[in-house]
Amino acid sequence: MKKLLFIILVFISGMTSLGLEMCASRLLGAYFGSSLYIWAVLIGLVLIYLTVGYFIGGRLADRYPSAQVLCVITAAAALTTAMIPFISQSVLSWSVSAIAQISVSAFLASLLGTVLLFAVPVTLLGLVSPFAIRLVTSDVKQSGRISGSLYAISTCGSILGSFLPVLWLIPTFGVRRSLLIFATLLFAASLWGLWQIQKSRLLWRPLTAIVQIALIATLFMELGPLKQIPDLIYHQESLYNYIQVTQQADGTRSLILNEGQAIHSIAYADKNRVLTGWYWDYFLAAPYFNKGFTPDKLHRVAIVGLAGGTIAHQFTQVYGPVPIDGVEIDPAIVDVGRKYFGMTEPNLNVHVQDGRPYIATTQEQFDEVVIDAFQQPYIPFQLTTKEFFNQVRARLSPQGVVALNTGHTSTDYRLVQSMVATMSKVFPSVYVLNVPNTFNTVVMATMQPTTIETFRSQLSQLDPTTTMGQVANEVVPVVEIGRPKDGIVFTDDRAPIEQITDQLLLSYIYG
Repeated sequence: MKKLLFIILVFISGMTSLGLEMCASRLLGAYFGSSLYIWAVLIGLVLIYLTVGYFIGGRLADRYPSAQVLCVITAAAALTTAMIPFISQSVLSWSVSAIAQISVSAFLASLLGTVLLFAVPVTLLGLVSPFAIRLVTSDVKQSGRISGSLYAISTCGSILGSFLPVLWLIPTFGVRRSLLIFATLLFAASLWGLWQIQKSRLLWRPLTAIVQIALIATLFMELGPLKQIPDLIYHQESLYNYIQVTQQADGTRSLILNEGQAIHSIAYADKNRVLTGWYWDYFLAAPYFNKGFTPDKLHRVAIVGLAGGTIAHQFTQVYGPVPIDGVEIDPAIVDVGRKYFGMTEPNLNVHVQDGRPYIATTQEQFDEVVIDAFQQPYIPFQLTTKEFFNQVRARLSPQGVVALNTGHTSTDYRLVQSMVATMSKVFPSVYVLNVPNTFNTVVMATMQPTTIETFRSQLSQLDPTTTMGQVANEVVPVVEIGRPKDGIVFTDDRAPIEQITDQLLLSYIYG
């Protein structure tokens, strides 16, 4: 029986160590995004903590080779894990204020401080494997077999710890409650060793039992939203995002994801209001690059990055019930769009999948493909490469146009130049439209050779009091020919979009 309890403890310890890492990524993602750099910091520091744990665990096991000591270590790891949900929000709130102040040192310190929330429990869990090997190994001739078996048990737990929070715990219970579940299981697996300590004291067993009951009780506590933001009316942790919906006093609703540095969809109380004053409006003008274009010639539109359906609503209002294929990877966002943003247009066909495989496999032909997918502040690299735009080209009609939103700073246009350089390898005409008073640039490319003169001429003929007349007033003054210059051509093999985006952010912060 004792051997079985020991195996269970090793298994749950391995499960908790990976579960902590997966939960840490979600906590960081809600405030810093989920770029390769964030993952590198997270994985690197976790490995450092485990390394320290292995080193200390080996020495401690030789000095105190006792199952009771091991259970004290795992119990301490459980309790420090249980503390994270209750102390993390203050650290993460500090992160928000640091970003708002554009303070590089505070930003890096807050990022490091967030990851350091996991330093103590992960380090303590690192002690388990060497400690367990020392306790079980009595014959040096069997040390290889025993250590291999224990590492296999721990790794099996880690495998479960990598899938369990992603596929079930976090979407069902949220990241903080998932941490509490891991803590509760780990402490429960430690009880058999704790109850063997100082058995003469009648209070010891009741005390550990009370702690276990307290941990179980935390599972049913109301933890509130992961982040405290003004005007919040709904929040949810999904497989892909931390979703937040806000509503202002005038009824305007906004969709905010993860770290909340951008609005991904907007809905006004006035259902007849179409234009937002943001880059979304610009997509409506893209077909006018084609000579002789009239609204009845727009037969089908694809939107990669549907979110809450703002762009789909605009196209429906302006062009009528034109068929729209909206692609959104997160099914929870689709549900939120329908519930809070009126995304119920009968002409909208929603596809819950990644935009790249959708474009590669669909048999539809589009007159416009809009790409507005962000894992803020990054465009998914697979939606920026020459190979992807070749797939888009294959799905466009002869008069088709593709439009994509990207970003820049007041002095750094490297990302825009790279997108222009990449799209110029596929399309004959590429244009850029810098949205005034923002860091957004909309890049448009056409299947046929087109001109700015045609674009301006056709839009200038529209009634300025109509919706498209107002759009014309926005886009005509800012449209320019896209010139590749020294931009990097993104390919599936090399698309350093995150590196360029981070450099833009640092350039802005230092500026």
